[in-house]
Amino acid sequence: MVLSELHEELRRSVRDFVAKEVLPVADVLDREEKDIPDEIIKKMAALGYFGLVFPAEAGGVGLDHLALVIVSEELSRGWLSVGSVLTRNLITGILIQSHGTEEQKRRYLPGIVSGEILTAAAFTEPDAGSDTAGMRARARRDGDRYLITGAKTWCTFANRAHLLTVLARTDPDPAKRHKGLSLFLIEKEPSDDFDPPRIAGEPIPTVGYHGMHCFTLGFQDCPVPAENLIGGPENRGFYQLMAAYESARIQTAARAVGVAQGALDLALKYAKERHQFGQPIGTFQAIRHKLADMATEVQAARQLTYYAAAMKDTSRRCDVEAGMAKLFAADMVERVASEALQIHGGYGYSKEYSIQRYWRDARLFRIFEGTSEIQREVIGKRLVEG
Repeated sequence: MVLSELHEELRRSVRDFVAKEVLPVADVLDREEKDIPDEIIKKMAALGYFGLVFPAEAGGVGLDHLALVIVSEELSRGWLSVGSVLTRNLITGILIQSHGTEEQKRRYLPGIVSGEILTAAAFTEPDAGSDTAGMRARARRDGDRYLITGAKTWCTFANRAHLLTVLARTDPDPAKRHKGLSLFLIEKEPSDDFDPPRIAGEPIPTVGYHGMHCFTLGFQDCPVPAENLIGGPENRGFYQLMAAYESARIQTAARAVGVAQGALDLALKYAKERHQFGQPIGTFQAIRHKLADMATEVQAARQLTYYAAAMKDTSRRCDVEAGMAKLFAADMVERVASEALQIHGGYGYSKEYSIQRYWRDARLFRIFEGTSEIQREVIGKRLVEG
């Protein structure tokens, strides 16, 4: 896909931002497992990155999904965690814009789109991830409010969030499965302490994806105003999530492309600089062929992702295209990052070299935002059913 001058200029501007603001601190923050600094997030907000696909009347920039993909790719090319800051606001923002009440749109959307309100998703449970219908967290109506009780896990950036988007069961009949789920907006103060027993949080130690910690959250009769049920009526949460997942998976594929491109850049640079037997290792056929395969895979994933983004902008259903992009990019980035580390030899396994950060981050893509196994199942089912 050939990009317009607007998209090319957007890519150049994001690449410049990453070079100045992200790359100089990424390795240190990753090594020390510190959160992304507020200064970086505020600068991203000022540049309009949180509002790319939202209309101007909502305070957004009014660009297309291709613009979102380009920005996400370039941010992740520097550090996956920075590219992922956008994901949570994207999901919650789309849910409110597409399904929220007018009051919810008025109250939350401008802040989400501007980046003043940071959000986190609390969907996954200890015993239910991709099996959304198996969710057990319960939301019980109590007058003009709901009381939410249950556990959620892999809630990324939950400590920094002002707003949690929580999926809970409003119909206690287990036979209703996905038809008995609703989405709620829970306000909170950004804090590592959360607000026990209303909301308790425990960080999850992770191999990579540092810069934005993941948490297991516990809700104990957490009160939520009834007006914070997304859309108003109960039991629509599963269906509301489906369209948001299309955008999220396209954006996740873009993040994978960015990480893979970053790993390829490092491998190419090292292949030109590292000398063995009196010549750069990039002159050896074995290395050149690795680089050729890596570059081809990155470009293939990029084009698949761009196509899915273009499909999304037509307002047509694109769950298959989004799933294909996410599936291919997730498998691709693991292969590319592994080969990039291999090209670095022993130095690739040293924390003194950035490539190990890309390698650790790459492994996550086959797991989050829908596992590769789930993507294959969804794609295959749609193909067979037509």
